Amino acid sequence: MKIAIVDDEQDMRQSISQWLALSGFETETYASGEDALKAIGPDFPGVVVTDVKMPGMDGVTLLKRLMAQDSGLPVILITGHGDVPMAVEAMRIGAYDFLEKPFNPDRMTDLAKRASNQRRLTLDNRALRRELSDGKVLMKKLIGSSPEMERLREDILDLGQADSHVLIDGETGTGKTLVAHALHAVGPRATKKFVNVSCSAFGEEELGARLFGPAPDDALPLVEEARGGTLCLEDIEALPNALQSRLLTFINDQETPPQTRIIAICNQHAQGQTLEDVLRPDLFFRLSAMTILCPPLRARGEDILTLFNRMSEQFAEEYGCDAPQVTAQEAAQLLQAPWPGNVRQLVNIAERAVLQNRRGSGSITSLLMADNEATGPTISTEGKPLKEYVEAFERMLIDNTMRRHKGSIAAVMEELCLPRRTLNEKMAKYGLSRSDYL
Repeated sequence: MKIAIVDDEQDMRQSISQWLALSGFETETYASGEDALKAIGPDFPGVVVTDVKMPGMDGVTLLKRLMAQDSGLPVILITGHGDVPMAVEAMRIGAYDFLEKPFNPDRMTDLAKRASNQRRLTLDNRALRRELSDGKVLMKKLIGSSPEMERLREDILDLGQADSHVLIDGETGTGKTLVAHALHAVGPRATKKFVNVSCSAFGEEELGARLFGPAPDDALPLVEEARGGTLCLEDIEALPNALQSRLLTFINDQETPPQTRIIAICNQHAQGQTLEDVLRPDLFFRLSAMTILCPPLRARGEDILTLFNRMSEQFAEEYGCDAPQVTAQEAAQLLQAPWPGNVRQLVNIAERAVLQNRRGSGSITSLLMADNEATGPTISTEGKPLKEYVEAFERMLIDNTMRRHKGSIAAVMEELCLPRRTLNEKMAKYGLSRSDYL
């Protein structure tokens, strides 16, 4: 996080800058509010520290201008003794805090750290919201080239354009919430609100108030907040009977097409039960006008290796170490594992594999065995022909080598001892393109 220091006195600018730099901050200084405004725009990655009394644009005017373009930007005011009432008013306008001269430098550092942490959280949340509203980004997150994933992406693109309500079903950890966000983001409602609520997170009375009103703190009921957009109901199987009736009434009272689209997500139901057994029939048929079934990971073939590689690479970058190299035996075990926790379980194992590799101990095999002790056998009973295991490992090996050498065909040929023609044929066979690694 940067700290922008605005003060017309050069000595004060330099003094604050030097102190904060010693505390580990990157600083930039401006002699006037006008100069600062030219450089500080929305999503500025940091905090502003400004004196109040300055010629031309004073600190309070600068604060108002900054708040107008980014209300989440932390602005710390430096005031004289007589300016305290004005500084308090400035905090009402949106200032993060104020320091009265002469101030303790350690107090400045503490404020800068707290404001920076808040700013980082604000920017992270904004980035997440942008990501969740970008259909192209979300579709790229649905990694895999298996027929099951190709079909899932096609279903999302098709149903995203429709106005009918959608039911998303599938085992835990298969990415149902991501699919719901993608359905909203690729359709005509993408610019409208996506409101998400878990039906299992609240008691019946509180959930009813949040959904239909009167909502706590005089907030809009969620069915109204989502009007024009999408209301996503996670854990729909946990919706109490009385609220199922109210939801059905709300759906039936809507116009055609509905102003509020409902996406219902089923996260679990008892063995041998279907969602139709859990919900009242009339509500089930209204919600299941269109249905998406997220495939279990064990049914996705070599997607398992692709996902494991991507996740381990991301964690390796995050932890500043090398990703583990998957052996042929480990690749076969990854492909044969039952994956009761699906993608969520694979992500956890990939992170632990990277941490193990950083310590120079452990194996993917031991992680799989430990992870499945409580959930059943480590090998799936759904056998595959040997040819499938060989091809999946071969694809993973070429993919890993291409990534490591950043698309250098010559380096990959040398490491894998393959002539160029053979490498080209295998890359074409497995749908690998050199441009993806440059």
